[in-house]
Amino acid sequence: MKTGIKNRLAEFRKRKRVGATELARIVNVSRQTIYAIEAGTYIPNTEVALKLARLFETTVEELFSTHEESLNSSGLLPSELLSSAAPAKGQPVRISKVGSRWVSVPVSAIPYYLPEADGVIGRVNYGGRANLAVFDQEEPFQKRLVLAGCDPATNLLARMVERITGIEVVTAAASSKLALTWLKEGKVHIAGSHLEDPETGEYNLPFLKHEFPGEDFRVVTFAQWEEGLVVAPGNPKKIQKIEHLAKKNVRFANREPGSGSRALLDEMLGVEGVRAGQIEGYHRISYGHLAAAYSVASGEADCCLATRSAARTFGLDFVPLRHERYDLVMRKQTVEMPAAQAFLDVLQRATLRRRLEVLAGYDTTRTGAVLV
Repeated sequence: MKTGIKNRLAEFRKRKRVGATELARIVNVSRQTIYAIEAGTYIPNTEVALKLARLFETTVEELFSTHEESLNSSGLLPSELLSSAAPAKGQPVRISKVGSRWVSVPVSAIPYYLPEADGVIGRVNYGGRANLAVFDQEEPFQKRLVLAGCDPATNLLARMVERITGIEVVTAAASSKLALTWLKEGKVHIAGSHLEDPETGEYNLPFLKHEFPGEDFRVVTFAQWEEGLVVAPGNPKKIQKIEHLAKKNVRFANREPGSGSRALLDEMLGVEGVRAGQIEGYHRISYGHLAAAYSVASGEADCCLATRSAARTFGLDFVPLRHERYDLVMRKQTVEMPAAQAFLDVLQRATLRRRLEVLAGYDTTRTGAVLV
């Protein structure tokens, strides 16, 4: 009789080229038991399930799941939706599995090309969840890493990781605080952050210690960047300082609350004695450095606060204000995953550093350095 448990044992066994007889010997069960597990007519005990997961360098959740975790009664896949903006039915998404959770990341079209996607949103539910219509149920979504953050250059890292290791990195746009919240909730594998502690000037570590006490994180530096004022070519409005945002003829594009850029802006406005109400566009929100810079490139705004790399992407001018450190944060059990190890190995490559230096203008002196 079929059980209510779905398993991927045959898939993992064939990928490793391990015969049923050999596998049975390793985990100390009969060959018939292996076949029964693969057929879905037998559920292994905890000890056998753990042995199988360790052997195939994966998790128990990736090997075994309930049918309800795969599809609901309407034929849609329930998932956690990772989105800063309100999603819509029919929106394309990338899909991955983080532990026992299915997560989906909305993707947007770019000029000339439809986005690469694994499915579309079939129904938006309450509480940040959605049911998905998936194109191919057999796609190996479990092999992916989900990275949330706001650094546009992480796409360079993601493409290099896939090219070298075959592991896909799905990037979810999020402010630093939102990315870290998703990490704590177990919705992403890696979170990017550039939150400065105003008392010490240190990045990310004080915030993690204060907001997530007792959590076991590994923190690795991605790069150091410049953040500043992004303006139109030639800087026609002569915007050189934060206080210039209060000029009557300056339209500003702000970042969302919880982002490092928004925190930097509010800090500098406080120092200069400029009120938010004096800035036209203070409440106009752009989700991400590139989105903010694009609002300047399209003429919707005269200025935003973003990285030099975002300005360079759209051929805009840049007025530097501060150097910041962008770190990648993950749980220590994630670090032990083979996919995460491969990801971290790519961070050490000189080729990646050259790309970040030339294309993004980053300081890569500390790239790959383990801070905690």
